[in-house]
Amino acid sequence: MKRELDPSLAPAASLPILSLTRRVARVRRGVRVAAWALMGVWSFTGAFAQPALNPPPRPSEMPVEWEPLVGDYGPMAEAKPLLVLEREGQLWVAHPEGETQALARVSPTVYATGHAVTPEVTLSLAPTGVATLRIAALAVLRRDYLAASGSFTVHPARPVAQLRAEALSATMPVEAGVFRQPELVELATLDPLLHLDIRYASTNNFLGTPVYSQARAFLQRPAAEALVRVLGKLQPLGYGLLIHDAYRPWYVTKIFWEATPPEGKIFVADPAQGSRHNRGCAVDLTLYELATGKPVPMPGTYDEMSPRSFPTYPGGTSLQRWHRELLRVAMTSEGYTVYETEWWHFDYQDWKAYPILNLPFEALNVAQGFGKP
Repeated sequence: MKRELDPSLAPAASLPILSLTRRVARVRRGVRVAAWALMGVWSFTGAFAQPALNPPPRPSEMPVEWEPLVGDYGPMAEAKPLLVLEREGQLWVAHPEGETQALARVSPTVYATGHAVTPEVTLSLAPTGVATLRIAALAVLRRDYLAASGSFTVHPARPVAQLRAEALSATMPVEAGVFRQPELVELATLDPLLHLDIRYASTNNFLGTPVYSQARAFLQRPAAEALVRVLGKLQPLGYGLLIHDAYRPWYVTKIFWEATPPEGKIFVADPAQGSRHNRGCAVDLTLYELATGKPVPMPGTYDEMSPRSFPTYPGGTSLQRWHRELLRVAMTSEGYTVYETEWWHFDYQDWKAYPILNLPFEALNVAQGFGKP
């Protein structure tokens, strides 16, 4: 789900910055850096400047005992949270303005900056599993963005069934111009290593209910063929592509828009403009390991309306950021561009050439000229 908006609605400017950042700034000491982008987050640009993907060495897994500690800290209303991240085999605390401080182990469940008797920053894990970050007199808890199901969820003001009925009877936006004849290709027919996990055909999505009647994925032919080339570049590295969503009927975009609260609308498309998904030129996807078939770890989960979804989010682990960058570079090498608020969403370069469509999956058949093998 995406919203194609102008740059004035960039994620960092869309949420209020509250008092936590100012209080943290008053008590913070340590090494300064210019920006979050310089916090040791891998940049693959130079390493991939050649036809075949040639990434830097794959980072090691983070120690399991650090998993409940790494994350975002502070009130949900805070636009730029404090971060605890793993980089180069060490835990770090990152402040919103760019300062990072290394955390050293004090005890099995406590980490602190330096070895002073009264350290400035202390990170602790309670027996209940609650992680707390303390900076001087200020203590903040680790955020939990996900529901018990493991997915991010929203609670629409009206039932989804009512929103669906309204969307099915709504009028699509009228577009001017000349567009290419759509030729939507079913991705499952192209390569067995294109795996599907169509969340919107299940309850495992941000609405908690199915919005698709079938678990299928389609793209316009040029975009689909480019995706197969991406897959070919990833296979030698041991990875395949796991598809979460591709072509989306316009009425589903309207459901998403009406169901999402105002603070989350930077993550969904305005139906008045339509979505690149509606044109069959956008795909939501991630990597999976060919050896195990399991999805790889990423800094945030699919369809999560949080700062962890931003492609430039500097938190998480070295391995998660490495996987995210590998996916981005592989996709951009074949004409795709990552969406500014979602690491999993990629738009194909020809999206403007195709019209907005509102055909349900059941209507995409050979007789109508769609879905040709």
